[in-house]
Amino acid sequence: MTALVIVGHGTRSAAGVDQFAALVDRVRRRAGGSVGDVEGGFIELSRPPLTDAVTTLVERGHRSLVALPLVLTAAGHGKGDIPAAMAREQARHPGLTYRYGRPLGPHPLLHTALQERIDAALAGADRAGTWVALIGRGSTDPDANAEVAKVARLLWEGRGYAGVEPGFVSLAEPSVPAVLARLRRLGARRIVVAPYFLFAGVLPDRIVNQSQEFAAEHPDLDVRVAGLIGDCDALADLVLERHTEALRGDIRMNCDTCAYRVLMPGFADKVGRPQTPHDHPDDPVGGHHHHHLHGGHHHHHHDGGHHGPGLRPGQVAVVGGGPGPDDLITVRGKAMLDSADVVVADRLAPQGLLAGLRPDVLVIDAAKVPRGPSMAQDAINDALVDHARAGKRVVRLKGGDPYVFGRGHEEVQACAAAGVETVLVPGVSSALAAPALAGVPVTHRGVAHDLTVVSGHLPPGHPQSLVDWVALGRARGTLVLLMAVDTIAKIAAVLVEHGRAPDTPVLVVQDAGHPGQRTWASRLDEVGDLAAREGVRPPAVVVLGPVVALRG
Repeated sequence: MTALVIVGHGTRSAAGVDQFAALVDRVRRRAGGSVGDVEGGFIELSRPPLTDAVTTLVERGHRSLVALPLVLTAAGHGKGDIPAAMAREQARHPGLTYRYGRPLGPHPLLHTALQERIDAALAGADRAGTWVALIGRGSTDPDANAEVAKVARLLWEGRGYAGVEPGFVSLAEPSVPAVLARLRRLGARRIVVAPYFLFAGVLPDRIVNQSQEFAAEHPDLDVRVAGLIGDCDALADLVLERHTEALRGDIRMNCDTCAYRVLMPGFADKVGRPQTPHDHPDDPVGGHHHHHLHGGHHHHHHDGGHHGPGLRPGQVAVVGGGPGPDDLITVRGKAMLDSADVVVADRLAPQGLLAGLRPDVLVIDAAKVPRGPSMAQDAINDALVDHARAGKRVVRLKGGDPYVFGRGHEEVQACAAAGVETVLVPGVSSALAAPALAGVPVTHRGVAHDLTVVSGHLPPGHPQSLVDWVALGRARGTLVLLMAVDTIAKIAAVLVEHGRAPDTPVLVVQDAGHPGQRTWASRLDEVGDLAAREGVRPPAVVVLGPVVALRG
């Protein structure tokens, strides 16, 4: 598993260094073994230096790392200094490779943390009468300053504050006193100064001092300073999300803050919905239409057009998990699981894969969905749609292949009707795998040129059966029966009646691929008695035809 090195800029503040170390510990705990190793180091001013962190990981055998800049915005440190420091580490450790994570912000987890710090400073005072001054570090990089302005806007949207204005403590305007004076001219009577900083340091202290000085000069104002983002679960989870994202090569643009992709306060109706062309209220009538449909985020992927490694927020992947063993899922199916926020799992899905999910993933057992048996599929469909609309990455994990008696297309149709994108990931079907794992090839040159896979859940003669049993009795090729434990005696009798030889070899395979796999060899006219006598239980697959005789 790829190790993570968290790279800090460094600070002269002992408290800041302690908070960084505490966060590294918290990330390690919350990773819970899902990350190879976690270390942290600084590029200047503080110990431990980055070189110690990298050396520790290399000595533990890691040759590939994710280097994650612990910065809120992409400015000089993130764009230049940290990559330069990592280049020095690569010169020091030949063969070392790393993937570079993107800066932490903007991100909903950070915006929620800022909101919590602001509300704590308000101590019950109402948001509607409160103006917020969001104070960034300040940079000579206009892009970095624009990021702070963007976060200020995102913090204002939907949360009910009177307004949020960006300011900077160094290198950029407006300064802290200038933004406070601006808010006062706008009529503010209560202002919360919110430092957009991770940890304690010289600059956050300066924000507090400048805010207090301004408040002393303007006794008509109620000025309060919110706490820093600090070492908290939200920050640790965001670091882990950026680590996963770097591994997937999924360094996107600003999709994290797009209301069509992520649940933003006050915009619940937008998530997962296609944007329709519309006029802007201020446009002249008949004017500009947004024909670009939000950058083309919303193509349906059930056409097989999805080749990316993981899921996007608001998508549902219908994934075939294979016949049972954890390692018979496809590489793409595993990538979908690794990126999932919510997994809706069948009883026959590979259970071991669920144990390996991140601890924050919500797992819904489809065998336990509420309501009557006939309603279970509706409840599953509702769960897929609801979680996708909330901006989650959702995986529907099934046994075998979702399109082979797996009701997969019913779920794809339900999602399509609700405007939710789906990705279909085929799986290894037990119809093919169970015979193979028991030594039977379902086709073999000179022995069988056709293969029929049949659901046995309805017996021959059932009014709703769509199977032509008479034709199958006349056929000579391989027949694989799924869900036929209870109906095998009736099926065998009808096949013999319509022409299959009574001594046709049959193999019954129960729990294929598992340590407890059992197989019983029989003949067509005796398999019903055998199944009853041996107490064969689902999941079991029955294969019959001349290929069964090829089994060693």
